[in-house]
Amino acid sequence: MPQFHRIPENDEWWGEGFTEWTNVRKAKPLFKGHVQPIVPGELGYYDLLDEQVYAAQARMAQKHGIEGFCYWHYWFGNGKRILEKPFNKVLETGKPDFPFCLCWANQSWTGVWHGAPGRVLMEQTYNGDEDMRAHFAFLAEAFRDPRYITFNGRPVFPIYGVRDLPDPPAYILALRNLAVEHGFPGLHIIGMANSDADKLLTCCDQVMPFGPGDYLEHRPLGLLKRVLRRLACTSQADWLSDFLRKAMNAPIHYPFRDVVDQAFKDLPASPDYIPCVTTGWDNTPRSKRRGVVFEGYSPELLGEYVRKAVLRNRQVGSDNFIFFKAWNEWAEGNILEPETRFGLRPLEAVAAALKD
Repeated sequence: MPQFHRIPENDEWWGEGFTEWTNVRKAKPLFKGHVQPIVPGELGYYDLLDEQVYAAQARMAQKHGIEGFCYWHYWFGNGKRILEKPFNKVLETGKPDFPFCLCWANQSWTGVWHGAPGRVLMEQTYNGDEDMRAHFAFLAEAFRDPRYITFNGRPVFPIYGVRDLPDPPAYILALRNLAVEHGFPGLHIIGMANSDADKLLTCCDQVMPFGPGDYLEHRPLGLLKRVLRRLACTSQADWLSDFLRKAMNAPIHYPFRDVVDQAFKDLPASPDYIPCVTTGWDNTPRSKRRGVVFEGYSPELLGEYVRKAVLRNRQVGSDNFIFFKAWNEWAEGNILEPETRFGLRPLEAVAAALKD
């Protein structure tokens, strides 16, 4: 997650100096037993434009068995990128010497989780062949980096919203053709989806269900409340929005124990599907009472979760990827970096599980 440095757009939208840390710092407990704020540990409230932060993150990850970072990448069309400076530094300096890949976060930015429902901040657009070629020219620069993660020689390229692409099979085929034009043997496309994931395999090499949706979308008791909460966020009628928000007077919360118990149960026994470990979840720093909380998170449960992912890969007979969501999405309580409650224990639990 790159949103740990100032950019003009965030200054304009949310106030001068806004970063991911802004919401993290002002978080408050919203129900009995709710643990907030979560305070960063030894890395502190860092600025991702500081190259020493990258180095510390990479050392910490590598020491605990993590083999690479997947960086969110934003290309909104017509050459518009955002939050690009941290990765530009990684590319330009060759540091840290740690494997990486890019994941295209191809969604419009809205203000729905920051108190501005219905407001489109930055629209994701697709502007034809010329723009696609410009996008790929940038990607090719990253793909050629010796640190870039490949699968059978092909650069690994996850796409967040495959279904949002115009004519996904044709669009992805065009990307593959551009890869060959640029001298690559092709692309390894990973589609991210929690429902009808098998349909993505018609155009993607693998599919990755990802948290927290992989758990939430199978929780029927919370469905009505989530629908009402989304209406509260998006309704254009002030009276309806106010009524629904008052009715939804606390975040939805689920036990992390249940998240771990349910993990990968709905994942087909095939190497075409990649397990993704959700490293906790509490997005109330962003979305306040409209949020979702996984209660009872602990390093021990995280270690159990990782063991399930490793075992699942062994059972399908594949030395497959395991992704973590996420390394540092602090305003969603979705982190592996040290925080003051547990320090390095979550990373140590990951390392032990991978070693086992």
